[in-house]
Amino acid sequence: MILVTGATGTTGSEVVRQLAARGEKVRALTRDPARAQVPAGVETVRGDYADPGSLAAAMAGVTAAYLVCPPGPGAAHDTALVAAAQAAGVRRLVKLSAIGSDDPATGPTVAWHGEGERLVRHSGAEWTVLRPSSFASNTLAWAQAVRRGEPVPNMTADGASGVIDPRDIAEVAVRALLGAGHAGRTYTLTGPAAISTPDQVAVLAEVLGRPLTVRNLTQEETRDFLRSAYGIGEAGVEGVLTGIAYLRDGRNTTVTEDVREALGRPARSYRQWAEDHKEAFGAG
Repeated sequence: MILVTGATGTTGSEVVRQLAARGEKVRALTRDPARAQVPAGVETVRGDYADPGSLAAAMAGVTAAYLVCPPGPGAAHDTALVAAAQAAGVRRLVKLSAIGSDDPATGPTVAWHGEGERLVRHSGAEWTVLRPSSFASNTLAWAQAVRRGEPVPNMTADGASGVIDPRDIAEVAVRALLGAGHAGRTYTLTGPAAISTPDQVAVLAEVLGRPLTVRNLTQEETRDFLRSAYGIGEAGVEGVLTGIAYLRDGRNTTVTEDVREALGRPARSYRQWAEDHKEAFGAG
């Protein structure tokens, strides 16, 4: 049995889908199982990081777990999950972290992932850590502006990052959950090239076949956009702004071959992601 936490999220839902497609036994952890949309045959269980009993029940009989935790002070969510996994004797853990988790300049939001990594490494289980760069799917936050013909909001000026398709992250996670050769590895997962917001918008314009423009946001406009488009609460905004500054200043341009190493093929490009998700932006 493989437990997937964050099972309705961006990577968790894709990990569930890929595991189910392989015929694996999957248990999806979610706060509200009644609302979860999962493939046939997938077991859904209620779980809350603040409720140790629910985590203990979710971990029962599990051999491997995909750990997705919202960052928080002291890595409280990772602490709860790792403790439950240890108590249940889970043999393999795959932790979703973030690129730059070992660099204090990325800010507290990413640094908390680093604390979670240390917990997983010292759990006694086989472990794999995934440090993805910016998700291609983050650009879905532009969809409303694109459909309305409005400029795309740009929080990062010309700062580029190794934008990665979440499907690639999920596929690496599945390989690490199921196969040998990934234990003790920390994969920095990126797309094939560093690409800025203006460059992504240019690609999206070509895919959609219509011109798109970009508008650079002020600091206060960025705060408002984080609240409205991503639902980030007031307490988390300042930490996220530190990470945005890190990217805007050109310090997140890392590109690796870790996806190719793990999967035996190159990472998908932002163009491939955009082609597969163009309907979200009003194509057709």
